[in-house]
Amino acid sequence: MLDVLKENYFFAVVRGADEEDAKEISRYAIAGEIRNIEITFSTPNAAQVMADLSEEFANRKDVVIGAGTVMDSKLAQEAIDAGAVFLVSPHFDPAIASLAKENKVYYFPGCATVTEVVTAMKASCPIIKLFPGGQVGPGFIKDIHGPIPEVALMPSGGVSIDNVADWKKAGAVAVGVGSALARNVASQGYESVTEVAKAFVSALDK
Repeated sequence: MLDVLKENYFFAVVRGADEEDAKEISRYAIAGEIRNIEITFSTPNAAQVMADLSEEFANRKDVVIGAGTVMDSKLAQEAIDAGAVFLVSPHFDPAIASLAKENKVYYFPGCATVTEVVTAMKASCPIIKLFPGGQVGPGFIKDIHGPIPEVALMPSGGVSIDNVADWKKAGAVAVGVGSALARNVASQGYESVTEVAKAFVSALDK
């Protein structure tokens, strides 16, 4: 599953206005070939959205449903019970790391310093979210890979169509794409999510 997540490369960070909005953004992102779906707990009834999508895409081995904005172990357990395969938080929490390991799901904590990154590595986090990505930039990955070449980093926040190739070149194993995906929904409908997703994939290919 970790190989599938890395192969997919893009994580759609979904913050829905309601359950159906989150599910529609997810469906149209998948149609645009962004298949790692991170349902944030800022979405109303987020756990139900995870459960519904996990059931809907149960036959798609290339689609992976997980949870975002997992702030504590209580939310982590909700996500696990809903079928989330991975947990993402904006910070590192040892209690979440322990619970994830116990339940055999992945934990990708947010880190922004070398000390935080090493702490997460020691807790067996297989991918570490570089957050906020827009503040540190692609050069941060190159700098960390100097002394710690084996660490797998995934920037989230500040990733755009214009710079996604720079993140890849710097050594990011994946990237999180959030508000950019759904920015045109109000004016152009959910089909715009698919178009933006395709644009991200195309930018990376180029």
